[in-house]
Amino acid sequence: MKTLLRLLPLCLSLPLVAQELPRIVRHIGAEDLMRHIRVLSSDDFGGRGPATEGEEKTVAYLVEHFRESGLEPGFDGGSWTQEVPLVGVRSTSRGTLHFGSRTVELAWPQDHVAWTARPEPRVDLVESPLVFVGYGVEAPEYRWDDFKDLDCSGKTLLMLVNDPQIPHPGDPSRLDPDLFKGREMTYYGRWTYKLEQAARKGASGVVIIHETGPAGYPYFVVINSWSGENFTLVGGEETIPVAAWFSTGRARTLLSSLGHDLDELKERALRRDFNPVPLGARISLHLENETRTIVSRNVMGRITGKRRPGEAVVVSAHWDHLGTDPRLQGDRIYNGARDNATGLAGMLELAQAMAALEPGPERTLLFLATAAEEQGLLGARYYAENPVVPLNRTLANLNLDSLNQWGRTRDIVVIGRGTSTLDSLVEWAAGLQGRVVKGDPEPEKGYNYRFDHFQFAKSGVPAISIDSGIEYRGRPEGYGMEKRNEYRRNDYHSVSDEIKPGWDLSGMVEDLQLQAAVLDRIDRSPEWPAWFEGNEFRAVRERSLGRGR
Repeated sequence: MKTLLRLLPLCLSLPLVAQELPRIVRHIGAEDLMRHIRVLSSDDFGGRGPATEGEEKTVAYLVEHFRESGLEPGFDGGSWTQEVPLVGVRSTSRGTLHFGSRTVELAWPQDHVAWTARPEPRVDLVESPLVFVGYGVEAPEYRWDDFKDLDCSGKTLLMLVNDPQIPHPGDPSRLDPDLFKGREMTYYGRWTYKLEQAARKGASGVVIIHETGPAGYPYFVVINSWSGENFTLVGGEETIPVAAWFSTGRARTLLSSLGHDLDELKERALRRDFNPVPLGARISLHLENETRTIVSRNVMGRITGKRRPGEAVVVSAHWDHLGTDPRLQGDRIYNGARDNATGLAGMLELAQAMAALEPGPERTLLFLATAAEEQGLLGARYYAENPVVPLNRTLANLNLDSLNQWGRTRDIVVIGRGTSTLDSLVEWAAGLQGRVVKGDPEPEKGYNYRFDHFQFAKSGVPAISIDSGIEYRGRPEGYGMEKRNEYRRNDYHSVSDEIKPGWDLSGMVEDLQLQAAVLDRIDRSPEWPAWFEGNEFRAVRERSLGRGR
């Protein structure tokens, strides 16, 4: 009943927004979107790597178009940018596994990719005992502890990717929704959690066994993402000294050499009474590092609210991609057309549309292009820790990432659906278009923790990412999932992420029109979006509002 009463003011004011919708959507067009995407994903921008000429060109492009659209500089002191201090480390690794009298070489990067966050010329992991710790999860709310009483100091922890995949007790064909949310990945399944937990336990190293299905991407993505320069925030929390990935095939053969079967170990790891398994082997990883300290930049334009300028809504999209890799033969540029030139183009169009409204918005609208998303959502995290408008005065975050280039859909997917009252606003806007709203069709891949909106959410701000629908108009059933899988298989974090013949941005336009309507509704509503009861971030929000409202 409390929830219904809280939503009532929203419902009563919806007809007004329906009447105003045409004044917003006419400013969003496919031609302008394609023009932005073409420039931002061009070879001239070099893959938009942090601290490269591509960053300089990207920042200049964003500032130019924010200014042309009538936005003001978003940061204090009249600045368009916020400095994000980063440490960059490019590692190459020599690896060996020792057991009995044998020594097995670990080829880099075919067998393993290793990395360190420590800005040192050399980091060595020398004959560290290798222990299998299941999924590397300690979750008291599920009475789950993969570590038991293991003393992790000096050891290297071998872990499985994702959450424990617990079968439903009454139907083994599906996962138990009462443990780790069933198919939906929790934060325990993210590699970031696994590294953080190993560091808390005092381990010297972590090796994650990559599997394409649970990870949501093939092993070449691990190579592309981890074998280049990787960044962390200057002054960030202590991290594990050495982190590595094994390919599935190599992990299987190595474990077999040690007298263990990977499938049998995975079965054992699905039980609460699982105990860590010493593997009788010692691993050595020798990392040669090129290090540097750089300053990247978040870019932001502002539309100051007319009635409540001290309250804000943030629209975000990351500007970075993987840059250029001189080690590659042929094409060396990770153009990032879909990821995330599409999101940047959408944000620029939304900013222009909202700036053209008369009367202007009641609250301040912040259009934030974040740095170093591909390095672990670092720009968004830095902004959340150093916001222009305090987060207890920030109503919501709408994030744009990898928008739809395959045509119009009958549905719209919300990453983060079922967590907050933002659901009702998206459902209302979709209804105006004759569409339906769905949750993530692949919750096991953990997208709710892989987009920039997660940094706002864990800081208490209701946040979502609007994703492409999967039911395409005029296309056969299954077309949407086929295109998703095709992109992941061929183009995700690859040099082939470029504009393709036949791109149809009509669906992107429709999705952005929906976003504009949601943004306008949040701006005009007397009610703030709120987390649902039981949400993991609700307590953070309530504490902050208790201090700030």
